[in-house]
Amino acid sequence: MLLFDIAARHAKKTSSNPAQSLNTATHNGFLLSFEGSEGCGKSTQIRLLAEHLKAAGQAVEVMREPGGTAIGEEVRHLLQHAKAGHVMTHEAELLLFAASRAQLVREKVRPLLEAGVLVILDRFLDSTTVYQGMARGLPLASVQAINAFAVGGTLPHLTVLLDLETDTAWQRIHATGRELDRMESQPREFFEKVRQGYLELARAEPGRIAVVDAGRAPELIHAEILKLVETRRHAF
Repeated sequence: MLLFDIAARHAKKTSSNPAQSLNTATHNGFLLSFEGSEGCGKSTQIRLLAEHLKAAGQAVEVMREPGGTAIGEEVRHLLQHAKAGHVMTHEAELLLFAASRAQLVREKVRPLLEAGVLVILDRFLDSTTVYQGMARGLPLASVQAINAFAVGGTLPHLTVLLDLETDTAWQRIHATGRELDRMESQPREFFEKVRQGYLELARAEPGRIAVVDAGRAPELIHAEILKLVETRRHAF
C-alpha cells in the first residue's frame, strides 16, 4: 500500500473519532514538530525559534523524542546508549519509541496545549514512520497503527522537515568528534533511506509537512521557519 493511502486513512480515522482523540486545532495551543535526519540542524533551529518566540512573549515548551518525561528519558537511554540496545530488534525499537510518545502526549503535550502553550517537539510520530517503517523496513500499516494508538489523535499543526543531502549530514555527524549513539552509528545507506522516506512522507502530507532546505546559513533557515510558523498559527 502506498504511503499516502496509509496517511489518508489514518487522518480520516483520527478525525472521525473525537471521543478517543484530542483535536489540537480546537485548543489555544499550537503543536509544532521538527523532523529530519541526524546532522540536519534541528537543535539549532529549535533553539533559535524558541528564543524568538519567548522574547515576543509567547509561552513555549520544548521537548524531545524519545524523552520529555521521566519514563521517556529512561526509554531514550535504552534506545540510544544502553549496551543492551545493541541487540534490540526492530520491532522492540518501534514499540519503545511508541511507549515514550504515548506517555509524552498524555503527561505533557495535551495539558500544555489546553493551557495555550506553543509546544515544540524535537521529533514526533513521523520519525517512527520513516526510521522504523521506511528505513528499517517494518510494515508501514503496522507502524501507522501503532503511531495512531500512541498519539491518540494529537497531531502537529505544522511539521518542519529540515532536508539535507545525505553526504553533508553524514559529514556533519562524523565531524563532531564525540561518541555516536546507536542511531547515529547506522551506515550511510540507512540515512539515505531516511532522507528519501521523509521526502516521500512530505509529498503525501503537503498540508502539514513543510520541507525546508537545511543546507543554507542558519539565519536564513530560521527566517523561513519563523514565517511558516506565523502563517500557520494565524490560520487557526
